[in-house]
Amino acid sequence: MTKQSSTLRIHACVLAAGLSSRFGATKLVHSVRGRPLLQHALEAAQEVCPGQVTLVVGHDAEAVRMAAGGLNNSIATNERYEDGIGSSIAAGIRASRNSADAVLVLLADQPLVTGEHLASLIATWSGSENDIVATSFDDVICPPILFPKGVFSALCALNGDLGAREILTSNEFDLKTVEFSAAQHDVDTPEDLHKIDQDS
Repeated sequence: MTKQSSTLRIHACVLAAGLSSRFGATKLVHSVRGRPLLQHALEAAQEVCPGQVTLVVGHDAEAVRMAAGGLNNSIATNERYEDGIGSSIAAGIRASRNSADAVLVLLADQPLVTGEHLASLIATWSGSENDIVATSFDDVICPPILFPKGVFSALCALNGDLGAREILTSNEFDLKTVEFSAAQHDVDTPEDLHKIDQDS
């Protein structure tokens, strides 16, 4: 039993506001394994946070909303999406901070992330307000990441392309990691998308 089924309230936030500049088009609407790329992250999020999944949109927002297929429960719009991923994290946390004890932050372009892995992140969390649980592979720390409410204020102040890197390396918070090698496979280019599709 994960903490999602206890009294702690865990929400999920799927970041889908980026420019897709290396892809050359709005990558999240393109099909991989038979459905839009975006839907894979949303489905994994719904497995562990049913009814509590926020989609952060920005670039080509209407097309991204349509590609979501109703798998999100709410929308947060990042008007500053061109500033980088930090602004999207901040927008997602602002949308959830008043009703969540922790938020799972996912990237919409990691189609191999599973609900099982997200459940492992939740199970690893101690419940502490300062205990962050991140994904790792080959000593690289990356999303999905569970952020507890003790980190929300710092997250809401984020901007730029560094994301939450400074928070993750800060001595102010305790960081735990869960190994998940498939997290290294994100989609930046059409070739990335094709490779994942071919390997399925």
